[in-house]
Amino acid sequence: MLPVRLRDFIEDGDGWLYAVSTYDNSDRIGCVLRYVPEENGARVHPSGRRYTKYDFEEAYAHIAQHKPEYAGLLHRVPYEDVKRVLKPDQEIDRIAATHPRVKKLVTLFAQPKGTVGCTGSLLCELENESSDIDMVVYGKNWFDAQALVRQGIRAGTIEGLSEAMWRKVYEKRKPEIPYDSFVLHEQRKWNRGQIEGTYFDILYTRSYDEMKSAPSGRGTVLGKATIEAKVIDASLAFDNPAVYKVEHESVSRVLSFTHTYSGQALNGEKIEACGVLEEHGSEQWLVVGTTREARGEYIVSKTLLES
Repeated sequence: MLPVRLRDFIEDGDGWLYAVSTYDNSDRIGCVLRYVPEENGARVHPSGRRYTKYDFEEAYAHIAQHKPEYAGLLHRVPYEDVKRVLKPDQEIDRIAATHPRVKKLVTLFAQPKGTVGCTGSLLCELENESSDIDMVVYGKNWFDAQALVRQGIRAGTIEGLSEAMWRKVYEKRKPEIPYDSFVLHEQRKWNRGQIEGTYFDILYTRSYDEMKSAPSGRGTVLGKATIEAKVIDASLAFDNPAVYKVEHESVSRVLSFTHTYSGQALNGEKIEACGVLEEHGSEQWLVVGTTREARGEYIVSKTLLES
């Protein structure tokens, strides 16, 4: 049986659906509640069962009230409570067969079978007319897909985001940086676009053989800090958490657990980052996104802003 992996979904015995949000799933599965069967739910499964989609705040409140044994920074569901696991890469053929825009993206990326998937509402068969497309590309193949998105937007075969869509993304993320700075960073990431008017993004997930080296667990909290540092390795900058190895007098890594600051800086760039300093063995890491809202925490490329 394949391990449960970031961006999979799980279903518990009550039919609740959770988005897997970490690679660290050895004892319990770290996830966030997304869909709950309810008689008057707005989302309708092909089986006829109705579901309500829960935003993050609603999900945490619902878990605290009804399943407090799962509560924590992430919801932690024990394996014995899992009814099934939905894997984006295993379900992609089914999704593409009934969603022409997903099929176009799969064709565009042209990656080997098993390296592309689709998560979110489409994976759960609970999409509606306003649903985005959350594509997943695994391991090094993600960078091939990123290059194809960049090529497609420049060639006009993929639509870039409109000003209205950038505003929508900014309001949804509510980052701690100004709008112009947010867009400046985002436009060079080439990890999102529109296909026939539908918004999509490409989400990085490690291949199975890369999962063992993913950061896990919290360190000893040393306090809040703001640092400037030079990025010396941004190869995992689009992962979750995003990892930036840095050159700094005391901090060796900057990690972001919020998607807003993934891909935020390139190798060789100087960054400013504000977050919580943690001790991990002999190293100190600066962690951004220590709460769901990541209030007061950010990463910016000073090299980009000053250029």
